[in-house]
Amino acid sequence: MSSPAEYYKSLPPITKTYATTCFLATVALKLGLYSPWLIALLYDQVFYHFQVWRLFTNFFMLGGFSVNFAIRLLMILRYGVQLEKGVFDRRTADFLWMMISGAFSLLVLSAIPFFWTPFMAVSLVFMLVYVWSREFPNAQISFYGLVSLKAFYLPWVTLALDVIFGSPIMPDLLGIIAGHLFYFLTVLHPLAGGKNYLKTPMWVHKLVARLRIGAPQVTRGQPVNNVQQESSSGVFRGRSYRLNG
Repeated sequence: MSSPAEYYKSLPPITKTYATTCFLATVALKLGLYSPWLIALLYDQVFYHFQVWRLFTNFFMLGGFSVNFAIRLLMILRYGVQLEKGVFDRRTADFLWMMISGAFSLLVLSAIPFFWTPFMAVSLVFMLVYVWSREFPNAQISFYGLVSLKAFYLPWVTLALDVIFGSPIMPDLLGIIAGHLFYFLTVLHPLAGGKNYLKTPMWVHKLVARLRIGAPQVTRGQPVNNVQQESSSGVFRGRSYRLNG
């Protein structure tokens, strides 16, 4: 069994960075180093007082130390890792772009008063869970060893449990919407013959290359884990379970 340090070192770069930032934000909050409302998504403060950092910092607040915090952090470490090491293996730029485009979608949705929520880290986590559930729809998930279900239903069951235990429904729902939007535009629509409107921009590839994070990018048509990937398109073609499932 690996030590915690070895496990942490083995995490893929994007998932590791996001999980670490969320954890440190909660530690700093616990130590009283800042007020949560200093990093909340308040559009009036963004536009009238030029506090643009709020557009980014609100995605790192999972709340104070609690059972819910631990569950959300474990979701990042489980489903983010499986995506980054599986579907997005050797495609770090595409995974980073998924996170960036998902965050942007959430910002646009939250600009609608009905959907507004001050912190969207939970929404971004739910987006990860939703994309994972579509990529591995037939994986079996066990809830506390009592109920087993297919991964395809995981986002909806988790949302229902949050409602039962009194957690706000809007962050979960926003994450599901953002996740479906990404999956539809990058997978379903292109597979139906349409254009990929969320193709990973070149600047993201250059950023990843400059920072030297992740494994070397695969070339077009190069097999990875017995799957034909298209490295630059961001469209996940050629995975037989997608056509069958």
